[in-house]
Amino acid sequence: MEKNLPNNNDEISLKELIQKIKEWWNYLLLQWKIILIAVTIGCALGIAYSFSKKPIYTATLSFALEDEKSGGFGGALGLASSFGIDLGGGGGGIFNGSNLTELFKSRTMVEKTLLSPVVVGGKTISLAEMYILNNEWREKWKDNPKFASLKFLPNANRKLFTRTQDSILGKMHENLSKQGFSVGQRDKKIAIINIDVSSQNELFSKYFCEALAKQVSDFYIDTKSKKARINMAILQRQTDSIRRELNGAITGVAIANDNTFNLNPALNVRRAPSARRQVDVQANTAILTELVKQTELAKVTLRKETPLIQVIDRPILPLPKERFGKARGLIIGGFLSGIFIVLYLILKKIIRQLV
Repeated sequence: MEKNLPNNNDEISLKELIQKIKEWWNYLLLQWKIILIAVTIGCALGIAYSFSKKPIYTATLSFALEDEKSGGFGGALGLASSFGIDLGGGGGGIFNGSNLTELFKSRTMVEKTLLSPVVVGGKTISLAEMYILNNEWREKWKDNPKFASLKFLPNANRKLFTRTQDSILGKMHENLSKQGFSVGQRDKKIAIINIDVSSQNELFSKYFCEALAKQVSDFYIDTKSKKARINMAILQRQTDSIRRELNGAITGVAIANDNTFNLNPALNVRRAPSARRQVDVQANTAILTELVKQTELAKVTLRKETPLIQVIDRPILPLPKERFGKARGLIIGGFLSGIFIVLYLILKKIIRQLV
């Protein structure tokens, strides 16, 4: 029976708990001067930080996607496939949903955007150079000749970049993709995508937002319609080739007829070249007629496979900005400093009691 009884010596009663809380409260009240000084210093630091913190400008661009996959082209595609010609009607969904969002954040798209030209202060520079100036990297590179001479020219050949340039562009991509911009849909049922770019430079936010949208739009349209464009180009080359052959055959018939003018009807062998060229004309005419039909179908398919990207809203100056206000700095600085000084005093007393 004694073994099953609870050990009351290790338990703290409610009265003792209240007594402990009162002791700690009285201890902290006695340290009110230290706490007040710490809170005052924290408030001052918070206000100082609000003055030093630059405002954040956010540029927002929204656009809608219209990717036609059905409609009145089904009959045309079926007719083309009956002749064994693939006009690229498959489409594919590699850019559906979150895949398109991730495309914006890919290193290729961000780097192409950073190498886009912009006009700043009457000079044409790349967005990468503008990013370097905004973050004052040139000042940090003065003592390092390896970085001081680096330049990122607009529309530069990416394949000719050095390892150092690659690493700098990689760092820019890392910074921008983590906290520089965000891409998403407000509603999954609505095909409207929003791009938000935030930075301490108002012009950079606007330029980067628009350039990124253009780069991704061009890549998206080119990729989605690539198969249809290739097929149309092949058909166009075949059509031009057959047309040249037909023109040559028609000319050959005329020459052969000239050579057999007033020929003795008994000499039929002299009329064989004209007959052969006439067969070529008929064959090439039939082939050309069919190829023209297929080329027109390919043009229809290309228009179908080319998605429409319609910009709805563009960033307009002045951009919305977010400031770290003085009141916010005062409250956050005072609160954090108060928490830290109270924890410090509590730990200090606990350590003294243990020693």
